[in-house]
Amino acid sequence: MNFYNENSSNSKAPAPFKKRPTVSVVIPMYNAAKYLRECVDSVLAQTYKDFEIIAIDDGSPDNCAEIIESYDDPRLRLVRQQNRGLAGARNTGIRQSRGRYVAFLDSDDSWHPEKLERHVGHLDHNKEVGVSYSASAFMDEDSNPLGLFQTPKTRNVQAQDIFCRNPVGNGSAPVIRREVLDAIKFIRAESGHFGHQYFDETFRQSEDVECWLRIALSTDWKFAGLDAALTNYRVNGEGLSANWKNQLASWERSVSNNARINMDFVIKWENLARAYQYRYLARRAVQSRDAKAAGELIKRALKSDVSILVREFGRTGATMGCAVLLNIMRPTRYDNLERQVVNLVAA
Repeated sequence: MNFYNENSSNSKAPAPFKKRPTVSVVIPMYNAAKYLRECVDSVLAQTYKDFEIIAIDDGSPDNCAEIIESYDDPRLRLVRQQNRGLAGARNTGIRQSRGRYVAFLDSDDSWHPEKLERHVGHLDHNKEVGVSYSASAFMDEDSNPLGLFQTPKTRNVQAQDIFCRNPVGNGSAPVIRREVLDAIKFIRAESGHFGHQYFDETFRQSEDVECWLRIALSTDWKFAGLDAALTNYRVNGEGLSANWKNQLASWERSVSNNARINMDFVIKWENLARAYQYRYLARRAVQSRDAKAAGELIKRALKSDVSILVREFGRTGATMGCAVLLNIMRPTRYDNLERQVVNLVAA
């Protein structure tokens, strides 16, 4: 295993391998120890073997770096840096990467063994596709499958789909062509950091959706997905709604950033995109049992664009129903009802 310190001007990057890998897997780490082995093991178990793993210790206070150091695999590289947030950790990983394709995996998620094989084939055979992503299977905090899935639109994806519905879904789903990242990189010298940025490091939330929309509006690269659930996405109820106002503010700023690229596009689709964002936050509030926030957010969603009832009646209606029940039922009764419904759906 190799080691590199991003913070030190005297540190030298490790000597390159004789052959550049096809895929670079970037794993940001902050308080990552609990699930980190499961995460890394899911990459090492891939049926496609031509990859490197770049694990970024983003100033983590736990022992995630020691966990990475315990592996004896030349494809695994540890990079340490002062804390810069998820965007900063991903940017460091991209700069350190050498693959034709760059894949992102959050440290509390994991992959299906065929994840990389399927995405490499997808990108190799579809030269116009710059961002390949997959459906995701939800798991609980103990890594038990919930029987629920994130099933995004995967074909004929347009910029308005990226803006309104974020079909990429989560940060562990995409595999991106390097040329796409090269096309959107920028330097923000006033921040005191002179390396290229791909994800905007001024964001601590919504950095992914800002990046995806920037790709869609500023390049000709296409987004396309795989229907198979190749990503295991962990559902964690801690703090989901406590910061919904901050998350909404970050989303608003991401919209403002991309309005500079195409104002007419944003004006045309903003109300619908905002409705979907409110609905998404309402679901998060339901997950964390914040009845007041859930009710307020679903009202905002319908006020922003009531057409989401027609466009996606099932999901919108379910979110409305959950918000109403959460406000009128005792928490224990709601928990029992939700558990029964989840078990029924899983069955």
